[in-house]
Amino acid sequence: MRFLNLTIPAAALVAAGAVLAQSAATTPATPTPPTTPASSPAVLGTPLSAAPAAPPVTLEQALRAARENPDVAWARYAVSAAQGDLQAADRAPLPTLSAKAGAIDLDNGLGPGNLWREKRIDKGVGLDWTVERGNKRGLRTEAAQQGLQATRLDLAEAQVQQQQAAAGAFYDLLAAQARLEQVAGLARSAGELAEAAQRRLRAGDISQQDALRTDIEARRAQSELRVAEAEVIRAQLALARLTGLPAALRVADAGPVTSVPAAAAAAIDTEQRPDLRAARSRVQGAQAALDSAMALRRNDVTVGASLDHQPGTSRRMVELRLQMPLGGMLGTYGYEGEIARARAQLEQAQAQLDKVQRTAAADSARLQADLREAAARSARFQDEIVPRARQVAGMAELAYSKGALSLTELIDARRTLRAVLLDDIAARSDFGRAAAVWQLRQAPINP
Repeated sequence: MRFLNLTIPAAALVAAGAVLAQSAATTPATPTPPTTPASSPAVLGTPLSAAPAAPPVTLEQALRAARENPDVAWARYAVSAAQGDLQAADRAPLPTLSAKAGAIDLDNGLGPGNLWREKRIDKGVGLDWTVERGNKRGLRTEAAQQGLQATRLDLAEAQVQQQQAAAGAFYDLLAAQARLEQVAGLARSAGELAEAAQRRLRAGDISQQDALRTDIEARRAQSELRVAEAEVIRAQLALARLTGLPAALRVADAGPVTSVPAAAAAAIDTEQRPDLRAARSRVQGAQAALDSAMALRRNDVTVGASLDHQPGTSRRMVELRLQMPLGGMLGTYGYEGEIARARAQLEQAQAQLDKVQRTAAADSARLQADLREAAARSARFQDEIVPRARQVAGMAELAYSKGALSLTELIDARRTLRAVLLDDIAARSDFGRAAAVWQLRQAPINP
């Protein structure tokens, strides 16, 4: 299944939030030149550019790798086992070859001559074949075929679930990278402000209390930078676990945010979900198994023939045989146990189908609601909240540079902008994740 196609709007949905780092490109301006000595105690972190750049991984690459992870491999082995079950079911009973040596006279001896042609031994070779009645082979094969189809659909469902998990991990890492870039920019800005405050303190322009406050803010920003770096590492490990890709990876920016497509207004067709189709196949297989258990009451017949050779009597004698069990006639057991078990398994399969139907309907509604809410929230941040927060922060920077605003008010404005930008990153990430999961679930599956 191809998921990412950058030539259509739906694919851009999957990339929604992929430019989470876009908001990190602009940081609040400071009233002092951006010159911070390398020995400054306010700048404690390593510059982001100093870290070695890992090869970027695209969403399509992550989804492709998730289709081959151990959970999917386990489901694939189950398909191979079900194929073996089908081969075992679709066969007739094997014929039975028999040989005998009878009528051996122990009192008078075997007599002279060749062992095979002249000695007095009744020898024979026979062949017996069981004829199944009640369409047992067809019913047995039908149950195995439905089981094979169910395991194939289980494989498709496992691939969808692992790709959904990988898409979530991809956007978590993308958001963590954007947060790290944003926090690093804010830390640099806080460090520059603290360094400028130290110069102004030496010049007597501000109090020592204000200078200490700027130093505290710079150190706090460096602490947040360390936390953001740890979040990136955790997100890298989570994506690597799902995809098998190298742990020290970075994900690639996939394109701009777009609006929700019109197709999102319609609910997902739950009837095509692989888990629901697998549950239906198991119901049909359980019904075939019940019919097969009922067919046990029709006794099988074993027919056979043998060719005998008895010296002194005849060289060619034919024996014909017919055998069948007496169940239901002289016997008292009518396979009630097998039938009861098959009927209970059919009821179990039907109950599981009802459960999956309810789960699929609820999941479809949830995905649709998540996508719409995430799209609306991301749009609000991009169109309304972030621009206003930037405007307020810019006005605060200008007012502080002209002495019309206190340091406390400037720091509050910067904190507000930082919180808004990080919330914007989270909104974009949620939008991208919701779009990816929605599109993976609504894509047609042909196992």
